[in-house]
Amino acid sequence: MAAADRYPRLERIGSPADLRSLPEQELPALAEEMRAFLIDTVSAMGGHFAAGLGAVELTLALHYVYDTPFDRLVWDVGHQAYPHKVLTGRRERLQTIKQKDGLAPFPSRAESEYDTFGVGHSSTSISAALGMAIAERLGPDPRAPARRRHVAVIGDGAMSAGLAFEALNHVGSLDLDLLVVLNDNDMSISENVGALSNYFARVLSGRMYAGLKEGGKKFLRRIPAAWELARRSEEHFKGMVLPGTMFEEMGFNYIGPVDGHDVLGLVRTLRNLRGFQGPQFLHAVTRKGKGYAPAEADPIKWHGPGPFDPGKGEIFRDKAAGLSYTQVFGSWLCDMAERDRRVLGVTPAMREGSGLVEFSRRFPDRYFDVGIAEQHAVTLAAGLACEGFRPVVAIYSTFLQRAYDQLIHDVALQKLPVTFALDRAGLVGGDGATHQGAFDLCYLRAVPNLTIMAPADENECRQMLYTAVTLDGPAAVRYPRGTGPGVAPEAEMRALPVGRAQLRREGRSGLAILAFGTMVSALAATAERLDATLVNMRFVKPLDEDMITRIADRHESLVTAEEGALAGGAGAAVLEVLGARGYFRPVLRLGLPDRFIEHGSRAENLAAAGLDAAGLALSIDHWWQPRQQRA
Repeated sequence: MAAADRYPRLERIGSPADLRSLPEQELPALAEEMRAFLIDTVSAMGGHFAAGLGAVELTLALHYVYDTPFDRLVWDVGHQAYPHKVLTGRRERLQTIKQKDGLAPFPSRAESEYDTFGVGHSSTSISAALGMAIAERLGPDPRAPARRRHVAVIGDGAMSAGLAFEALNHVGSLDLDLLVVLNDNDMSISENVGALSNYFARVLSGRMYAGLKEGGKKFLRRIPAAWELARRSEEHFKGMVLPGTMFEEMGFNYIGPVDGHDVLGLVRTLRNLRGFQGPQFLHAVTRKGKGYAPAEADPIKWHGPGPFDPGKGEIFRDKAAGLSYTQVFGSWLCDMAERDRRVLGVTPAMREGSGLVEFSRRFPDRYFDVGIAEQHAVTLAAGLACEGFRPVVAIYSTFLQRAYDQLIHDVALQKLPVTFALDRAGLVGGDGATHQGAFDLCYLRAVPNLTIMAPADENECRQMLYTAVTLDGPAAVRYPRGTGPGVAPEAEMRALPVGRAQLRREGRSGLAILAFGTMVSALAATAERLDATLVNMRFVKPLDEDMITRIADRHESLVTAEEGALAGGAGAAVLEVLGARGYFRPVLRLGLPDRFIEHGSRAENLAAAGLDAAGLALSIDHWWQPRQQRA
């Protein structure tokens, strides 16, 4: 069936302006077409799925009521933004999302004028939208035909982050026109409660209520006692029937909860709110995975699936080549918890991604998911460590960036035994620049008291995690997404000697390769071909300075390789040691270039950075062969 027959309304929409030309009564049918299109498209190529299905009606209503892109619509995270991309001229390219040279996985300012703020990490939308609203007040465009409106759309999960509440607190202190829409997809409302809530939403956003409320305030303010009584009465009444008292206390006019799948009701409520002045808060309840039964039943599984059979609800999975590093970590943590009751697991809303499902089931009293609150996760672990426990913070490399101050001030400064299991270190692939674990070696190297390890294989990862939890201070083990070279983890756990590298191969060519983590296996064949020495450095901090010195004594040229940013990374640390000890050797440093690596598969990311086996070999050959010829 042709697309024009399958999606007759959606095919006519190339921009939100086309959407706004539709009769309002056609919006429910358009929502169904949009949902069918998302199911058909994502099933073929994979991508973030359940959140987008739940945000269809909300997206339609926002673009229908607000004059985007003139009005600023700011999304949070972007998992829910697929419908937004479809409506804003990118429908035909949606099948390229997350792929090399395709659409960005999240809203991107470089991609579309409708993407008003680039996102990827959560809880930024309110702060960004507030900044835009302040800028409008400070210097509105004199050519603008009307007053620009600003809307931040944030999910209930993202509301758990301190950044969101910092922004809410600031908004409430300013007399600015800003709408915050809470897309709450973690609860359901029964029919009766939903009807009552929608009734209150319509009443509280209606002009009659608003007029009476403001007129009454002006009159009652002249009588202080009466004004205080009226104010308290209104707060108590709304607090009894609505969950918005907290937001009212923060300075917002709270509306909701409303049915986030009633597109016509959303349009009416948003129209009312668009005419209001001051901070507004709309609480919309949606269902993640709405319209696709398997995703509604298990939204976690369907958060970001690969290609799937939409009829059977079966996700096509590549046959695993072996244990992933995430699985190695999850298994180790359970084994470690069996052995030592002091071991605890802490994660900022990444139970599935970080491999903690089995641990959370077997040790529920020792498992702490703090929500999207990385700063709290780290300081919570510090507090646990103060009382003799051995907390393990399971966190993606890119997300630990958000808790850098806590890592320094609350953990390292006090030399507390917190283990950081840094998943997705290095290049991650489809989630792109916002999620690449490029910087952990750089920002961790500068922190005193911190031990940093990078395993070359799966067994070494297990042993390094064990080493970390036995230390008297903080330690980080950084490992990549996916599988390793296929070295089976040994059941026995033994602590590695801290700061000691491992000589993998001793060559005779005068070339030595000092490799960190994933680069060891990637360079094994090149070392063999060039008869070069290959060292598995293991520890980024403390470095094995004696090994570096011995290598410099015996080799005329050195190569360092790491799956991380070169600026301030592991290779830079090697140069520091050589310089301090008076060695002047030519050194080729291989790592991530000084640019953000965009989305694609992990293999494509590595190739783009020159860090796949072929790219590494080519770089070394171009650098080493002229030296050999001169010799």
